Amino acid sequence: MVGNPRTPGVKRGDGAPGQSPYQRLSQWMQDISGDQGVLKDVIREGAGELVTPDASVLDITLWGMELGLLSMRRGELARFLFKPTYAYGTLGCPPLIPPNTTVLFEIELLDFLDSAESDKFCALSAEQQDQFPLQKVLKVAATEREFGNYLFRQNRFYDAKVRYKRALLLLRRRSAPPEEQHLVEAAKLLVLLNLSFTYLKLEQPTRALHYGEQALIIDQKNAKALFRCGQACLLMTEYQKARDFLVRAQKEQPFNHDINNELKKLASYYRDYTDKEKEMCHRMFAFCDNGPTVGEK
Repeated sequence: MVGNPRTPGVKRGDGAPGQSPYQRLSQWMQDISGDQGVLKDVIREGAGELVTPDASVLDITLWGMELGLLSMRRGELARFLFKPTYAYGTLGCPPLIPPNTTVLFEIELLDFLDSAESDKFCALSAEQQDQFPLQKVLKVAATEREFGNYLFRQNRFYDAKVRYKRALLLLRRRSAPPEEQHLVEAAKLLVLLNLSFTYLKLEQPTRALHYGEQALIIDQKNAKALFRCGQACLLMTEYQKARDFLVRAQKEQPFNHDINNELKKLASYYRDYTDKEKEMCHRMFAFCDNGPTVGEK
């Protein structure tokens, strides 16, 4: 969802003399609140179902915007007039918006996620879930993963982890016939990669490595999985393991900028590590050389 405040510009007739731009706009706009508090003008039609009350979009701060979104479809671009009660009220939003101000927004609904279906399915017992076809399980797992991605983009890594784990649990406990097992494995691979990355963000490299290695069981040449494992080992100062994973990742994607940079970082860290080791050994031997020998008084 993309929303931007706009200065009104009238396009459909001039209206009565002395009317404000907002008043002229409101004459042809649709009343979606029932009390003229939220008015809508569709600029570009969307497609598909309307946004559901359980859907998730970007954070909504205005009551009028929430009502407006519930009237929209994917891909729709619309203009909304929000009266003060549905916008910033008697306080306004200083210094830009005075008290009791009617505001105009243009909103483009790029996408939304509907959690109702997923939440209902996850609340069922394993036996009840098994009554549904595999495609239903895959769809719910994909929705959970998309929710995780949505939360991850907001830097809500703990919440994202919870959604990813719900998806993984669904996929792990569902058996599939041999001819469809590849669909389950492909879905699991995406979730495992997301979990590995999320645990890196949570600064838990041991868990990141665990899920990265689980992903490699499914696809041993997966460059992302190898890269995540390399990153995790680097954070754990397991430099040789980090190098092994990263070199394998580079073999799969020789020109990947992130992989190559991580190898450079590893080389720098390892050089610092060996320098410190040499310095420590030098001090130890120096102490032994300069210290008292047996029998000295």
